[in-house]
Amino acid sequence: MEHAGCVVTEVVGASDESVEEAIRDGMDRAGRCLEWFEVTGVRSTVLGSAERFQVDLRVGLRNAA
Repeated sequence: MEHAGCVVTEVVGASDESVEEAIRDGMDRAGRCLEWFEVTGVRSTVLGSAERFQVDLRVGLRNAA
């Protein structure tokens, strides 16, 4: 796999359902240029019976040029 021309940035994904859904949200935010991702952090908040999951993703995006 060639990574030449990749831009590396960070994205936060969130979900009320699960960590997996939060990862999918972050990947969707990165869009179709996503080359690879790495989960660098996971958080959850609990307010009463409601939970909110957040993940920090380090992503490699293909250069559109």
